[in-house]
Amino acid sequence: MSGIIGKKIGMTSVFDQEGKNIPCTVIEAGPCVVTQVKTKETDGYEAIQLAYDEKKEKHTSKAMKGHFAKAGVSPKKVVAEFTRFEAGHKKQFGDVLKADIFVEGEYIDVVGFSKGKGFQGVVKRHNFRGVNDATHGQHNRMRAPGSIGASSWPSRVFKGMRMAGRTGGERVKMINLQVVKIYPEKNLVLVKGSVPGPNGSYVILERWS
Repeated sequence: MSGIIGKKIGMTSVFDQEGKNIPCTVIEAGPCVVTQVKTKETDGYEAIQLAYDEKKEKHTSKAMKGHFAKAGVSPKKVVAEFTRFEAGHKKQFGDVLKADIFVEGEYIDVVGFSKGKGFQGVVKRHNFRGVNDATHGQHNRMRAPGSIGASSWPSRVFKGMRMAGRTGGERVKMINLQVVKIYPEKNLVLVKGSVPGPNGSYVILERWS
């Protein structure tokens, strides 16, 4: 398989063979269940659908109940498709994938949603400096955006102007993160560096090769 669904647990650090302290993100990778196998004949493309994390049946729609029942699994919270496979992949309904699909030392991509920060000004959102000078009557311009456009021409504000607005809560992919350690008995994967999203958020781990 090219990837798996997981949950961000938190951060820790480990020491390598040279004694260097490496900051790592702990991810619970799986167990994930195959809930659908798509083929070119039936769906127009090849893909494998994985589901992760238990969900109460009363919180599941009838359509999804039937979908999971067809695969012979209990309702799940997260569903994702993977379209890249290794040569000779053979997955069937109900197959379980765990953290041991990865190997220590390889590089993967991690996809998640960044922390939502609500409506923010230009200093926090775009790293503007502000005026930085409280003299000459600048009593309330410390974090102001300044001018946003000309007057007579073009008499409008160009699209894409960096201004205040909603920040965070966006899909982010961190590429080329090294798998430092794997604990297959606990389905834990330690990747070097940071991963988007708060603790407890769902992420997708993919091989980038």
